[in-house]
Amino acid sequence: MNVNINEFIDEQKKGLAELVGNFSKARVAAARSAARESAARIRALNDRVRKLSRSGVRLTAVSQGAAQSLIELQADIVTTALGEAAAQMERMAYTESVRDLARMQADVLQATRERIVADISRTVTVLRDAAGDARKAVASRPAAAPAPKRAKKKAAARRRPVARAAARAKVKTKVKTAARRKSTARRAKRKSSRR
Repeated sequence: MNVNINEFIDEQKKGLAELVGNFSKARVAAARSAARESAARIRALNDRVRKLSRSGVRLTAVSQGAAQSLIELQADIVTTALGEAAAQMERMAYTESVRDLARMQADVLQATRERIVADISRTVTVLRDAAGDARKAVASRPAAAPAPKRAKKKAAARRRPVARAAARAKVKTKVKTAARRKSTARRAKRKSSRR
């Protein structure tokens, strides 16, 4: 019986030794496989990082151009305002009556209003152009025809959030309406209990 037990123990030791060996080999193989897959993913990211950095450089150029345009516009606005103010003061020095001064002041207000509208228009134009250039800088990619299935999926995916938002709004409205009814009922109860 002692011999049978020793044989059993020896067989179990051998089996466990094989399992440990297989387990360690499998772990090493899995680690190597994971390392290879990670390296492949990192290499695939390299192209994306380059594209991202290029678009970042283009976006920086656009923002610098917009900042330069806005600074030049601001300098032009200030120069024009100061020039007009100096001219108005000079004209005021030569006025002979209060009536002329009032007329001149009305003209100044009219000219100022027109200048402000023109300046705002120029500012909006600069910002709109900068926004368009920024969109182009970020979205510019080589022209590749996407698969029609993807386009359909993307269009459907775009529609889903809108539908979800509408459903959420509907639910919120229902919840708010129910809450209002409850609070109205509570107020009515309180009023009736006070009497």
